[in-house]
Amino acid sequence: MEENNQKPRSPYYRSLMRRMVAVVIVVSFTPMILITWGFLYQFKILYHEKVYAHLEELVQKHQQNIDVFLKEKLADVKFLATNFSFDQLSNEQFLKQKLISLDKEHGPVITDLGIIDEKGIQLAYAGPFKLEKANYEAADWFRKSILSEYYISDVFLGLRGHPHFIIAVRNENEEQSWLLRATINFEAFNSLVENLRVGTTGFAFILNREGKFQTKPSINITETQAKGYLKEYMQLKDNRSITEESHLNGQPIIHVSSLLKNEEWLMIFQQNASDAFRDFIHARRIALVISFVGGCAIITMAFLMSRRMVKIIAKRDEENKMMNQQVIETGKLASIGELAAGIAHEINNPVAIMVEEAGWIEDLLEEEEFQNSKNMEEFRRALTQINTQGKRCKGITHKLLSFARKTDSRVHDVEVNALITEIVGISAQMAKYSNINIETEFEEGLPYIEISPSEMQQVLLNLINNAIYAMEKTGGTIKIGTKLSQLEKDHIVIIVEDNGPGIPESNLPRIFDPFFTTKPVGKGTGLGLSICYGIIQKMGGKIDVHSAVDSGTRFRIWIPFQKEDQQSTKHESNA
Repeated sequence: MEENNQKPRSPYYRSLMRRMVAVVIVVSFTPMILITWGFLYQFKILYHEKVYAHLEELVQKHQQNIDVFLKEKLADVKFLATNFSFDQLSNEQFLKQKLISLDKEHGPVITDLGIIDEKGIQLAYAGPFKLEKANYEAADWFRKSILSEYYISDVFLGLRGHPHFIIAVRNENEEQSWLLRATINFEAFNSLVENLRVGTTGFAFILNREGKFQTKPSINITETQAKGYLKEYMQLKDNRSITEESHLNGQPIIHVSSLLKNEEWLMIFQQNASDAFRDFIHARRIALVISFVGGCAIITMAFLMSRRMVKIIAKRDEENKMMNQQVIETGKLASIGELAAGIAHEINNPVAIMVEEAGWIEDLLEEEEFQNSKNMEEFRRALTQINTQGKRCKGITHKLLSFARKTDSRVHDVEVNALITEIVGISAQMAKYSNINIETEFEEGLPYIEISPSEMQQVLLNLINNAIYAMEKTGGTIKIGTKLSQLEKDHIVIIVEDNGPGIPESNLPRIFDPFFTTKPVGKGTGLGLSICYGIIQKMGGKIDVHSAVDSGTRFRIWIPFQKEDQQSTKHESNA
C-alpha cells in the first residue's frame, strides 16, 4: 500500500493558522499593553510627584537649617556687641576669653573675633592668625558693614588666603562707630551643605548672585555652568523651584533651588534623574520583563493552540473527505451491483436457450437414423459438456444476482458459513485465473449473527480480492475459516489467510488508515481496508492483521452473536 494522507500543510491551512495566531496575539496583547502602559504611566506620574515633594521638603529643611545657623551666629555676635562695652571688647584678653566661651558652647564654628574702628583698622584681635592692626578700609565687606546695622558677607579668601565669610555688627559710642567682626569657619559651614546627600549623585552647593560658589561642590562644575544656574533666580516661586533638564552629556538632571540669606544666596540641589527615579526604573524593568515573558508565553500558546486547532480542523476535513469518498465508493458498489444484475440477466437468457437447444438435439439423437452414427458417443459427450457448462453458467449468474440484490445495509440473522460459501463461489473463477486456490474450513453449528449481509459480503470480497492481487504473479492458496472464539466469548471468528508475499512490518500500523495504499496509482484508493474496519466496528466487532514478508498475511474478524436464549426470546417476540 502507498501513503496518501498528506499532513495539513496546504496554503489554506497555513493561512488559517497565521490568521488564528494573529487574532490570538492581537486580542491578548492589546489589553496587556494598554494595562501595562496605563499602570506605568500613572505610577510614573505618582512616583515623580513623590520624589519631587521629597526633594523639595529635604531642600527646605536644609535651607531652614542654614538660615537658622546664620541667624544663631549673628545673634551671638550681636549679643557680644550690645552687652559688652567697646573698652571691654578692645581688650584682647577679654576678647580671647569670649572666643573660647563661644568655642566651648557651639564648637569651632567662629574662627576669630576682631574689633575694627570706623577707619577699618583692627584695634583688637582674638584668633589663630596674625591679623593685629590689619587694615580693612578697602575691603568690600567693611564698606558695606559700616553702613549697616549688621552684615553677612559672601565667601572670600581675604588676607588669610583661606575661604571664609564674616558676620559684622556695627555699634557706636559717644566718640565713634566700631564693628565687631566674627569669621565663620568655612569647613563647618560647608559641612551643613555637604550633609545634603541623596542617593549616589544627589548633592547641594550655594551660589551668590554673581555665580560664585559659597560652598565647595562635591563634583567639578565649571564657572560657566555655575553662572547658568543663576537663571534659577528668575524662576523661583515662594523662594523655591524644581526643574528637570538635560545635562551636557544628555542625561536628565533634577534641580531644586532655594533662596538663602535674605535672597542673596541660592542653594541648588542636583541629582541625576536615573538616580532619583531608581526604584521606578527598577519597577519598570521588572514590569517589562514580566510583560516580555508573558508576551513570549502568549505567542507560544498562540502558536500551539492555533496549530492544534488547525490540526483538528484538518482532521475533520479529512474525515469529511473520507466520508464523501466512502459515499462515492458505496455508490460505485451499488452501480456495480446493478451492472452485475443486468449482465447476469443478459447472460442467463442465451445460456437458457443453449441448454434448451442442447436438450432438443439430445432428443433428436434418440431417433433411429442417428443411432448407427459412428460419432454418436462424441455427440453425447459434447451435449453432456454443453449441459454441464450451461448449468455452471446459470449457477454463476444466480450467485451474481444474489450478491447484486443484497446491496442494502439492513440487518438480518445470517448463517456465516453459507454467506462465505456464496462469496467464495463468486471469487473462485477470478482466483483460478491467477492460479490461486481458495480453501474453506468451517466449524459446524455456528450460531446466527445479526449483521448486514451486503456489508459483510463487502468486507470478505475486499479481503479476498486483496489476497488475489498480492498473489496474482506467484499463485498460492487462500484459506477461509470460521470458529467460535476461545478468547472473546460470544464471538465468531472469521479467518482469511494467504501464503502470499506478506506486508512489511513498517506498513502494518497504518494498514487501516484511510487513503493508505501500496498499489500503483489508479489501482487502489486506500479506502478498502479503512471501510472494512469501519463496517466491523459498526457491527460491534473488531479486526486485526498479522503478517510477515514472504510468510503470508492473516486477517481475523470477531463478530459478536446472541446466545440461544436471547435468540429464542427475540424470535418469540417477533412471532
